[in-house]
Amino acid sequence: MAKSDPATIQIHSLPGIPLIEKGDNLCQLILDAIEANKLILKDGSILVLAQKIVSKAEDRLVNLKTIKPTARAIEYSVKTDKDPRLVELILQESKNVIRYRQGVLVVENHQGLIMANAGIDHSNVEQDPENDWVLLLPENPDESAASLHNELLRKTGSKIGVIINDSIGRAWRNGTIGTAIGVAGLSSIVDLRGRADLFGNQLRVSEEAIADELASAASLLQGQADEGLPVVLIEGYPSSSQHIPASELIRPEEKDLFR
Repeated sequence: MAKSDPATIQIHSLPGIPLIEKGDNLCQLILDAIEANKLILKDGSILVLAQKIVSKAEDRLVNLKTIKPTARAIEYSVKTDKDPRLVELILQESKNVIRYRQGVLVVENHQGLIMANAGIDHSNVEQDPENDWVLLLPENPDESAASLHNELLRKTGSKIGVIINDSIGRAWRNGTIGTAIGVAGLSSIVDLRGRADLFGNQLRVSEEAIADELASAASLLQGQADEGLPVVLIEGYPSSSQHIPASELIRPEEKDLFR
């Protein structure tokens, strides 16, 4: 049996991305950072963006001091020991409460993502004495990724994959992991069913969550604290040009054994 050629994937952080504010042009800021770091975008390049910079550019900041909790939010705040204003926002961003206990409120948001606190976060959000800011997820991460993908195509002529990632916990496992919540310009999932393994056995259930694997790899460079590296460039991964959004990674409720 012939050995496969060695494969190499390169993952580059992009120092120089400034702190993002409402209305910033992420496409141009990324292209400027690509040039400053002497890198080149080409067909097949994949950009992974931390959710927070997308949310900030889309003005998804909310001041908790402006939120008035409902009776339902107050009820869940008592059960979870959370700020009732935060709980109100979580409920507004969600369609179902999945699980809760002291310190934890897991919900299904309007895009179908199951996350703690609907992905709402205080971390890496600049504060001031007059306000108490939190950051919501992009309203539609797949659309956000598609918009950036299309703008990059117009400006560079290259077919570039775009992934928006966030840190999400998993059933049965401790810790969070980088996960794709928005995808454009590549297949978020690859169906391997019907292909043969090394010994000729036909694969029957294998589907590979490509976008999640790439999102997780990128998060190693992005970090979780004060690294300031929200954008990562991945080169060398032979991704399909077929567009399958991140929403296709969400298991249908009737097949979800963890609810």
